[in-house]
Amino acid sequence: MILKTFGWSFAVTALGLVAAILFGGWTAFGIVAILSVLEISLSFDNAVVNAGILKKMNAFWQKIFLTIGILIAVFGMRLVFPVVIVAVSAQMGPIEAVDLALTDKDQYQQYVTDAHPSIAAFGGMFLLMIFLDFIFEDRDIKWLGWLERPLAKLGKIDMLSACIAMIVLLITSMTFATNAHQHGGAHVDKAQTVLISGLAGLITYLVVGGLSAFFEDKLEEEEEREHEAEEEAERTGKPRSAVALAGKAAFFLFLYLEVLDASFSFDGVIGAFAITNDIVLMALGLGIGAMYVRSLTVYLVRQGTLDDYVYLEHGAHYAIGALAAILLVTIQYEINEVITGLVGVVLIGWSFLSSVRRNRAVETAEERAGSPDKTEVSSAV
Repeated sequence: MILKTFGWSFAVTALGLVAAILFGGWTAFGIVAILSVLEISLSFDNAVVNAGILKKMNAFWQKIFLTIGILIAVFGMRLVFPVVIVAVSAQMGPIEAVDLALTDKDQYQQYVTDAHPSIAAFGGMFLLMIFLDFIFEDRDIKWLGWLERPLAKLGKIDMLSACIAMIVLLITSMTFATNAHQHGGAHVDKAQTVLISGLAGLITYLVVGGLSAFFEDKLEEEEEREHEAEEEAERTGKPRSAVALAGKAAFFLFLYLEVLDASFSFDGVIGAFAITNDIVLMALGLGIGAMYVRSLTVYLVRQGTLDDYVYLEHGAHYAIGALAAILLVTIQYEINEVITGLVGVVLIGWSFLSSVRRNRAVETAEERAGSPDKTEVSSAV
């Protein structure tokens, strides 16, 4: 079962790591490995969400999502999107950006370095909004209860995430402008770029969230109509056209999942810029990670159950928050890419171990009290 489901992922991993060594040696190998772990950890909740929705589809639409959907996810978001970001930031054509990245790495590196403030501001704000919306939401299961409980109470204030994000952006741009003024004003224009790019990241997040909410509403409408149609069919005794109904409802499911997948892909792509500017290594690492997300989605659907490691989602979002902070800091200061990668790995590992301890505590509690309710067990972390 494991080999059948993850076989392609294992093969892509081997090929990708070998290609990384041939392309840039063991340093490239390490960067690709870190990017793969980063993508898998940040997209773990994406796989869980995908599995929960995908199981509602019929076999045909499941195959559509897992074939065409993975092409869009891997080639669209993980390969094309990073190039588009660089092309827009450096004000060049996408083909020119790819050609430059492959033929003149020094010049490409200079373009990326010049464009880094706008990339970091855009990505930092996008990731920050994901993190803030997560920690301000009240959840039944809390990982770091001492922190998440008071933040959940604050989250009842409308638009708090957007307000805090804009305050952070203003402070970041003003700090950048102050530093530029102290150095003779050479980077004053970049301070304005930081502000505009940060606002673009915030707007992008709100647009993506709005589209997700739109398709979710459409999905709920289709499910309600399907339920009413089934009740009508039972009363009248007339058979329903299952294929047409499944196709229409599944079509909205497919669109909804694609929007969700795109939104989840943003964090991995933007976070990758905090680790490397090399689009070849970025494509290899994120591509490997995307394959595992696909395999994990299939595994969860076939098993018919979601993963019990409930704190992994928390760890992934805390890693997103850390990457957002790192990206904003790198506007002015350089941070080693190894540190950036390890922060996410440590948070994910910590959340995984916490999940294991929680599961053991649940089993012990069930043996003693016979209670099947796992949500009552709180983290002692």
